[in-house]
Parts: sequence; C-alpha cells; structure tokens
Amino acid sequence: MELMQRFFQLDTEWCVVHVPERPNGFGIIVLGDKNHFVEEDSSFLIQNQGRLQMLNELIGQGYTVFYSNLYGRHWGSKSAVMLVKRLYHYIMKSEILNNRIHILAEGMGALVGLQIADTMCEHVRSVALINPCIDLKAHIDHEKEYKFFYKQLKKELARAYKINEKQVIDEIMKEQQTINFDTEIPLAIWQTTDRKSFDPEFHTRMLEERRKELGKPIFISYLVTEKKYRMTGAICRFFKQQEEEL
Repeated sequence: MELMQRFFQLDTEWCVVHVPERPNGFGIIVLGDKNHFVEEDSSFLIQNQGRLQMLNELIGQGYTVFYSNLYGRHWGSKSAVMLVKRLYHYIMKSEILNNRIHILAEGMGALVGLQIADTMCEHVRSVALINPCIDLKAHIDHEKEYKFFYKQLKKELARAYKINEKQVIDEIMKEQQTINFDTEIPLAIWQTTDRKSFDPEFHTRMLEERRKELGKPIFISYLVTEKKYRMTGAICRFFKQQEEEL
C-alpha cells in the first residue's frame, strides 16, 4: 500500500500524519515504545516490517494515524505529554476528524497515553495498550537488579525529565502516581508472551487488579508469538465498538 503522509515539525520534533484514501473520520495517535522514532522523511512504523503491517491495516480501515518523535525515550515526561497535546490540536485543525481520538500506545508510550486520557478525557474515545509500562516507579525498582540497564535508565530519565542524573531517581520516586485508574474511557490491553521489557506482574496485572477493585474490569488479551498477527484486527474491532456514539 502506498502511504499518503505528511511530515512536519513541532517544537523541533518530527511528526507525521498518515491519511487513508477513504477516511472513516476517526483518528489514532500512536505512542511508541523505546525504539519508536520519527525522522524527516521516515519513522519506525514505516521501517519496521511488523509495524508497517500494523500501520497499513489501520489505514486500510480508514483511520487517520499520527504520531511524533516525542524527544526519543521520554519515559512519560511532562514535555512529552505537552507535545502530544500540541500535536492533537494541530491535527484537529489540519484534518477533518471527529474530535475524540483513539490512543494506541506501546511500552513506555502508555506512560504518556494514560496521562493524555486523564487530562484530555473529553477528547479521547478509547485507549489500546500493547505490552505497556504503566507504573514507572515499579519499573525503576525492577531495573535496580540489573546494573547495566539501571545505569542506562538513569541517563535516559535524567535527559527526559531534565533533572541531574544523581537526583533523578529520588525526584521521580517522590512524585505522586498520576494515573487515573477510575477513568470511564474504554481501555484494553494486548500482552504478548515474547516481550518482557515491562513485567506484566507490575504493569498489566497491576492495572487489571486495580480496575477489578473499582468494579470496572478491562479487556486484556494474552497472545502467544504465533498469534501476534491477529492483534491489529482485534484492536480495530475494539476501536470500532467505541465509535457507535459520535
């Protein structure tokens, strides 16, 4: 499929919008994981074969898909959240779309996606998460067991949060949890068995238990590697279920 796309910059960060031949009037913002990037004329979703297949399937269903480089490994920083809000308003002005969008977030992208769902709830139709990082503090504690990865994580956090590397862990651990577990926005999670970057026990299952306690269970699908190709179709069906009411 030939992609109809437009690259542009917001606050020095490259962004892209993919427009389908037959738009269905709904938009999806993609918030990627650690390997996500957008350059002047390409992106991770375009270069990675699996993600390109997903992108083509979303576009083929009529969705306008947009996303940003988001300063690289942002780890849910406020600057990344603010840029997503700017991107949303830009897209709403430049494209003809329903003002309530879907969020598709993978890995660390969930840290931004859930904040957007909380602070912009009137503009979010649904949230789909893939192998999400939901609790940054739990992830930090988990990485302490692995010296090399923990050292790298501290550098990334310091850069993302603009805090001295020696102080960044203490500052983040002091912050209050910002996730709104009680949100009414439809939420679903796809967890694949071949990805362990973010232990499901500390993220997916933690969110599942919190939602059960609130009497608001969420849809969770655990996929073995051989069935990963079915995920995009299931995500599209989930999105369409939330589009009956404009």
